[in-house]
Amino acid sequence: MFKKISLALLYAAAAYLIYRYGEEIVAWFQSSSHIALVILAATAMALFPVLPYPVVGGVIGAAFGPVLGAAITWAGSTAASLLMFVFVRYGYQEWGQRMLYRYERLGKLTVLFERNAFLTILFARLIPFIPSIIINVYSALSRVSFTAYAVASALGKIPAMLLFAFVGNTLMTEPGAVWLTIGIYGGFLAVTLLVYRQWKRSKEPVPSDRKA
Repeated sequence: MFKKISLALLYAAAAYLIYRYGEEIVAWFQSSSHIALVILAATAMALFPVLPYPVVGGVIGAAFGPVLGAAITWAGSTAASLLMFVFVRYGYQEWGQRMLYRYERLGKLTVLFERNAFLTILFARLIPFIPSIIINVYSALSRVSFTAYAVASALGKIPAMLLFAFVGNTLMTEPGAVWLTIGIYGGFLAVTLLVYRQWKRSKEPVPSDRKA
C-alpha cells in the first residue's frame, strides 16, 4: 500500500509542475538548441499531458524541422509510454490483474489481447484518437511482455509523430499545404483501419455450423 501511495503522490507532484510551467516549457522548445534536453522535456509533456501532445509535436516540428522534429517528438512520446508501462506494472499490476479477471467478459477480452498483443498494440498506436494512456495502462496491467509492448509502441507511434511535426513545420512555412498533409494521413488511417478490421475478422472463431 505504501508503494502505491508513494508512486501516486510522485506522479501527482510531477503533473502539477508540468501544469504550472507548461506554457514556459513550450516556449523554451521554440528557442532551445539542446536536443537531449528537448527530448527530456517532450517526454515529460507526453507523460503528463496537460497540453495536447499534437500541439507539443507541432511546436517541436516548427522549431527543428519536420524530420528532426518528428524524431524528437517520437523519442519523447515513446519514452513516456515506456515509463508509464514500468510505473503501472511495478506499482499496480497485482491489483490490476484482480480487476481484469474479476469479470468474465473482460477476462476473456484480456486473454485474447495477450495472445495478439503485438499487432493489437501496433494497430492501436497507428490510430491517434485512441488515448495513449489507455493502451499504456491496459498493457501494463495485463501479462504482455515489456519487449512486445515496447517494439509495437515504438513502431506504431512513428506515423502520428511525423504528422504532428510536419503539420507544425508546414504551418510555419507553407500553410496551404497543411490540408494535403492531413489528407495523406487520413488516407493512411483509412487503410490502417481496413487492415485492422480484416485482421480481427481472421481471428474470430468460425461458428460450428460453418465448420462442417
